[in-house]
Amino acid sequence: MFEVRRNADAKRAASCLVTDLNSESLADRTEAPVVIPRQYPLDEVQRVHQRMIDEMKAENLNDKDWERVKDAARLMINKMGLQYPNHERDELAAQVADEIIGHGPIEPLLREERISDIMINGPFQIFCEIEGINRLVPIRFRDEDHLRHHIDRIVAAVGRRIDESSPMVNARLKDGSRFNAILPPLSLKGPAVSIRKFGTHKIRGPELVKKKSLAPWMLEFLEAAVRARLNIVISGGTGAGKTTLLNTISQAIPDTERILTIEDSAELQISQPNVVPLETRTANLEGKGAVTQRDLLINALRMKPDRIIIGECRGGETFDMLQAMNTGHEGSLTTVHANSPRDALSRIQNMVLMGDMGLSEDAINRQIAAAIHLIVQAVRLSDGSRRISAISEITGMQGMVISMQDIFSFQQKTTDANGMIHGSFVGNGIVPECVSKIERMGKKFPPGFFNQRMDV
Repeated sequence: MFEVRRNADAKRAASCLVTDLNSESLADRTEAPVVIPRQYPLDEVQRVHQRMIDEMKAENLNDKDWERVKDAARLMINKMGLQYPNHERDELAAQVADEIIGHGPIEPLLREERISDIMINGPFQIFCEIEGINRLVPIRFRDEDHLRHHIDRIVAAVGRRIDESSPMVNARLKDGSRFNAILPPLSLKGPAVSIRKFGTHKIRGPELVKKKSLAPWMLEFLEAAVRARLNIVISGGTGAGKTTLLNTISQAIPDTERILTIEDSAELQISQPNVVPLETRTANLEGKGAVTQRDLLINALRMKPDRIIIGECRGGETFDMLQAMNTGHEGSLTTVHANSPRDALSRIQNMVLMGDMGLSEDAINRQIAAAIHLIVQAVRLSDGSRRISAISEITGMQGMVISMQDIFSFQQKTTDANGMIHGSFVGNGIVPECVSKIERMGKKFPPGFFNQRMDV
């Protein structure tokens, strides 16, 4: 499926371009192909590394300056008499430096901004999500022990552990990227690793519009809803862009407000000055000391927040979140894993039941209907694009059922020859009930605002 383009007259090429031979979509959607440095023979990298261990002082190998370690590796390559052109000598030295103080073969993947996820299926198979599509890349580890060595280094650096007695781990890299690993025998192809990269660039609303994730008037409505302190739940599957959307619309929160964020692994990029980020903690070796999202939320209510943002509701803390929304902390935001706005309501209901509060289904539904104003559904389509498929308003209860209506939606129409999906963002033409609250904050919507259409 993928091609590595190499210089015909060179024994070792400087880099490889990952391209999709079955589609021109990658070229259409990026300014240039993603460049991944050519991986030199791992045995040769190991040989240079071992020679450096044998001949250099330990403090030199522990140097945190990548450039200095690379220079030392270059000198060692010269000393060993390895026959490479100068530019290839630099590339081999860089790979050795990555091995010594970085994350080994995947370090170049971590540096490439257009790679959003790295998926390692054992030592010999690595996939990356590039422009929304999972692609096999020509990078590998030497063997299972080599992969396990780098897993152990990552886990140890963040104070976690992974072994036969505890074969799964979640951690966070220094740049904030989310790291998950699982070991054999639970993983049948060797150690498996998933890395959700933490982007340093804060995406603004106009960028999402440019990427056709939503229409400009949908963004305008969401930003007005945030400023008007509506409680918003962003729903979607894994990789649908929920956190990105939450980060983006949170920029509409006034700088004068105090915000508390609660996450398992800190990913949110809240730009306001008065922000207190809180992160959960796992149990220690004795099984003690765990701090859950629910623990943090209960404590957060004592910290005088104007708004509370939970990165993802996934358990009993959902009930406390609803309580907070109903008791003076309006304008709160969170995400849930669900495939539609209606599924999101069922998911929230089930998570409240997990809290074992002894509430009836009707009582839970009334809590949900009173607390949540909007559900925003994010999806990742088969062509890798991310879209807001619906913005739905909860309008109350009809009997024992929560009633809701779509304000805006995405209507999928066709798929072109390159596999790209086309459709329209449309408004349903009904003025939502929450508009009165938004207009009290000074925002006025012109006639026809909720009856617009945009083809993408």
